[in-house]
Amino acid sequence: MDAKIELDAIDLRVLRALQTNARATYDELAAQVSLSASATLRRVKRLEDAGVIAGYVTLLHAERVGLPLTAYINVRLEKHTESHKRNPMDVFRASVQGWPEVIECASLTGEMDYLLRVVVADMAHYSRFVMNTLLKHPSVQDCKTSFVLDHVKATTALPI
Repeated sequence: MDAKIELDAIDLRVLRALQTNARATYDELAAQVSLSASATLRRVKRLEDAGVIAGYVTLLHAERVGLPLTAYINVRLEKHTESHKRNPMDVFRASVQGWPEVIECASLTGEMDYLLRVVVADMAHYSRFVMNTLLKHPSVQDCKTSFVLDHVKATTALPI
């Protein structure tokens, strides 16, 4: 795990402002955090170089791009398998990287090993993904799905 970076009050103001609008100009950002544009640029560059700012993305509305169905899939893996020379978890982790329907994968404690957040066009797309991809994976023993009925809160902003 990477070491925690020491952030001062100005760093936190810069990060909060960027989480709200990463497209803000340095002049706009500087006005929000009470610094000059050049000082703000140096702060942002330092935060990027330190890995505090991991990147910049455009957030899309899944429904508006034809992916209205979200499912959370709990996955249990085989613990040992004779058919693989590699650990089943390593094989699964590598495979997940190539599945575009999976937009998030977390390793879990407890009964299940992984939680996948999956977005698909419809139930037929979901069924194809589960039957033709997930359950055919040699490391997967079982899965259980919950479908999202309503998004009550969705944010990418960290509570800093």
